[in-house]
Amino acid sequence: MVDPAKLATAQLARMRGMNRFYHERFFADVRFTTTAILALFVIGAWEVPLAYLLIPPVALLGAAQTAFDASYLIFSRHYAATLEQRLNEQTGANVLVAHEMERRYLFPLNTRKIVVADLGAGFSWFGYMTLLYTAAGVAALCFGLALGWSTLWDAGGAWPAAYLGTLGLLGLSALAVGTWWFLAGTGERRLDAVMQLVRLDAEPPAEST
Repeated sequence: MVDPAKLATAQLARMRGMNRFYHERFFADVRFTTTAILALFVIGAWEVPLAYLLIPPVALLGAAQTAFDASYLIFSRHYAATLEQRLNEQTGANVLVAHEMERRYLFPLNTRKIVVADLGAGFSWFGYMTLLYTAAGVAALCFGLALGWSTLWDAGGAWPAAYLGTLGLLGLSALAVGTWWFLAGTGERRLDAVMQLVRLDAEPPAEST
């Protein structure tokens, strides 16, 4: 029989690695989106006004992608926190405290958040940066649309309706699903229901003689 504590320790290392990877992925996607938006603003200023109309979809997709990255951060943190708590219980020593440090310093789990920005007592610099990136993305979308507005209407025909309809549909769907998944806590409740089943109190394997 395999020792549950050893399995939990191995899984904890895996979740910590996953947490690091998605932190890196999150900021890589932020840098990519920011660079792409700035480049489109410059191209638009170089007498290519169609570039301005690419800024809103890039900003929207960037926001959705970084929220996707953050959803994996939440996933790995839930599992890591549960494993650390169970290992502490089994050893009778409160040694593994990273989950508590993350809860207090970064953002808490099982609270209503704008992705990872808790607006209550758990608000932090991490949450502020999340809101800052979000606000910058919204501003870029609005400026891009404003600067490309005349170009859009000059295109005539069905182009304005198709562009605005598609952008509006994608934006509203992302907002609705994001509210349901993050702000309403649906995703974390699904994880919490599973984490309640994690136990390490099985009998360890007997030592061979």
